[in-house]
Amino acid sequence: MVEYFMRFPNFKTRAVTLSYDDGTVFDREMVSILNKYGMKCTFNLNSNLLDRSRYVSKEEVNSLYKGHEVAVHTFTHKHLHSLSSGGVALQIIKDRELLESITGNIVKGMAYPFGLSDDSIIDTVRACGINYSRTTSSTLDFSLPKDFLRWNPTCYHAHEKTDELIEEFFEKEDIDHPWRVRPKVFYMYGHSYEFENNFDRLEDLCKKLAGKESVWYATNGEIFDYVTEYKRLDFSLKGEIVHNPTATDIYTLANGKNLLIPAGKTLRIEE
Repeated sequence: MVEYFMRFPNFKTRAVTLSYDDGTVFDREMVSILNKYGMKCTFNLNSNLLDRSRYVSKEEVNSLYKGHEVAVHTFTHKHLHSLSSGGVALQIIKDRELLESITGNIVKGMAYPFGLSDDSIIDTVRACGINYSRTTSSTLDFSLPKDFLRWNPTCYHAHEKTDELIEEFFEKEDIDHPWRVRPKVFYMYGHSYEFENNFDRLEDLCKKLAGKESVWYATNGEIFDYVTEYKRLDFSLKGEIVHNPTATDIYTLANGKNLLIPAGKTLRIEE
């Protein structure tokens, strides 16, 4: 029997992703710093607030967030628990529709306003074509979500343990037993306006997180897409034959050895 363990692109075992909300003018300084350090972020926007005071303009969205991801944060940032199911759907659909018209891209991600979600809200989110959505419930660990519509981040950037968690994230891996090394994600969230008088703190966090060879710096959407595609691999009964039906190259550890499974290809592995 062949054992397979997921690896991120280029056989990386760690990923770093960020998620920042509301689309205020402070995103401009934030994006400048993230770009300087090669970091990736998903920016969750309330499209009805764009062009208003303290918010970015519709006109600058594509240039400002180039290389990052734009996602839903609802049309007007309402408490979803206070709305009917129809009201929740309207908030999501109107935001998604306007963001797609602005960006020219498919918008499939989201962050819950105020981090609030429950089963009925999540059912509505799914029905609106959203594939993944972030809560504000910090896990203080680096696990991938079991349900991407309940994607709990590692931590809020101002959490008292943020620096400690970054150190833990980069602890030496057990390279002598690579099958014990499971992919992990450091997922930080917040609002750029919280750095208004202290963007040095953001730069300090980027210095600690950026530039690591073992890390895949990705948007929320890129991580969702890759993990979803990995799960589409087809295996023979004993695993010695693997087929990749996707358009994405998939990286894995098979029987203790790195294995690239090219898009659309079928490979036979020695047991």
